[in-house]
Amino acid sequence: MAISDLPEVLAVAAVVHPDFPEQEAVFAERLRLFPAGCRVLADLDDRTRGYLVSHPWHAAMPVLLDTLLQQIPRDAATLYVHDLALLPAARGSGAAGTAVGEIVETTRQLGLAHASLVAVNRSAPFWQRHGFQALRAPAFAQLRSYGNDAVFMVRAANHAP
Repeated sequence: MAISDLPEVLAVAAVVHPDFPEQEAVFAERLRLFPAGCRVLADLDDRTRGYLVSHPWHAAMPVLLDTLLQQIPRDAATLYVHDLALLPAARGSGAAGTAVGEIVETTRQLGLAHASLVAVNRSAPFWQRHGFQALRAPAFAQLRSYGNDAVFMVRAANHAP
């Protein structure tokens, strides 16, 4: 992903997550802080069909929507998946599975204990198929901003595929 991709990334976000709008500055900051975790998912004609945004973060601490991080924590224990979004036409293409593979590989390369995310739009079953498990705690009250079906999920780095 490059800064020049952000208008297309925002266009995908508007389609996939219309109830969870975020400012361009959020995506730009994630890209600046951790470019290795930001990918554009394109089709054969090089049209943006989705994106992946992730970054190292604190364990069991979901990031609030539309919030700037300021910096990546030195004591990061998880690769936090800010968003994996695919346009409806790209679903079923294998792009999401490839992106999950990249998440797992990045987690291992960084020596982090696990990857984590907040599943929205009833996507928890997708993430469960890829080895993520729901984690519930009172501290996750901030998940309300993600909608009623939001689920915090974690996948151990050493989890077998």
